[in-house]
Amino acid sequence: MTTRSVTHLPRDDNTNGWSHILTPRTPKAALQGDQKSDWVVVGAGYAGLAAARRLAENRPDDRVILLDAGEVGENASGRNSGFAIDLPHNVGSSMEELEGSHRFMALARAAIDYHEAQIERYGIDCDWTQPGKYHCAVSEQGVREVLEPFARELDALEEPYTWIEKAELDRRLGTTHFAAGVHTPGCRLMNPAALVRGLADNMPDNVTLYENSPVTAMDLDRGIRLSTPNGQVIAEQMILGVNGFADYFGYFEQRLLPMAANASLSRQLTPAERDALGCEENWGVTPANAFASITMRYTNDHRILIRNNIYHNRKMREPESHRRHIKQVHKRLFDERFPMLPEVDMEYTWTGFLCLAQNGAPGFGKLADNVYTSVCQNAVGVTKGTAGGMLAADMACGIDNELIGYMESLGTPNKLPPRPFLDIGVKARLAWELWKARKEV
Repeated sequence: MTTRSVTHLPRDDNTNGWSHILTPRTPKAALQGDQKSDWVVVGAGYAGLAAARRLAENRPDDRVILLDAGEVGENASGRNSGFAIDLPHNVGSSMEELEGSHRFMALARAAIDYHEAQIERYGIDCDWTQPGKYHCAVSEQGVREVLEPFARELDALEEPYTWIEKAELDRRLGTTHFAAGVHTPGCRLMNPAALVRGLADNMPDNVTLYENSPVTAMDLDRGIRLSTPNGQVIAEQMILGVNGFADYFGYFEQRLLPMAANASLSRQLTPAERDALGCEENWGVTPANAFASITMRYTNDHRILIRNNIYHNRKMREPESHRRHIKQVHKRLFDERFPMLPEVDMEYTWTGFLCLAQNGAPGFGKLADNVYTSVCQNAVGVTKGTAGGMLAADMACGIDNELIGYMESLGTPNKLPPRPFLDIGVKARLAWELWKARKEV
């Protein structure tokens, strides 16, 4: 492989509301000059942070360099809705599908255990709590086609849940928008930017994090040689954790679907507004159809999050005019759901980028003798990204871990059709999803 230029990089637009409500943080220094290490991990999101930590634990005498193109917590890992989900949203009823669901849960719960161990060990203040989550439907069709099968499948998995009828759901959530919900207890909620910051700022001593150090070129002919604007890393082995940007590094080309979702976080509710809302505190709602309806949170500091509109975004960029429009859309959605709070505005609005595979598989495993990867988390980055990063490190170190087989059993991203057929197909599929679930808005 000759030197490959990396031509497309993450861009922080400084709009992430989760970060803005935190105390300002001083980033680690950028890479300067030539640095040698045993390992280099690219991308300090959930996968990269977990991989770097596990490498340091597995090989305490090795040096690990962790590179991030921007500041930790400011890109995809810190912009999600703050759910650490322990269950698959949709599982089948066959024995094979149920076995797959058990593997998924084992991976997710290993990631949750990992996070809770680090949070306790380092005192990471990220508002990590376990209120569970509500999976809700707006229409009777959504109840029949999504919630009832979901409940039956939870029965088959022998997983605890509570079916919530409308009147009780209205009381718990403070909105009359939903027809019914299924509450499962295992989900954790958090401020994702605070979690990522805390993990990054408490790395083992043999890990060096360089922020604002995007990889601009890569040469794998003589080991690993990565160039950044002000220096380079020379390493023996690499783990790639760059999610939707992986194909710019030459991996999983024409197999990844870069997507976007928009979110807004309201200002804090006043005591009088909290009384008017009259609901339980600190809840999270995932919709029966993520493409048509909205994900919501009511946070411990009395803000309401609205996230909606997952769509294909090949360039992983959005202009300020887009955010202004989305802010207006989210205010309308908020008012429809919480008419008792007409004076509450959306304080922050941002776009986050995620990566999907057409077949829902992760980009995980060994790519070359000295290159491993954990990318394409399919919108479950807090858990699946974390598990993938840990397991990529174990695989690279030759450590026997049965969860590696669980991750590999999820498959690999399948090949996508070429453009413009891909763009037409994705647009048509999303339009069909929106039409099919139009009653779930």
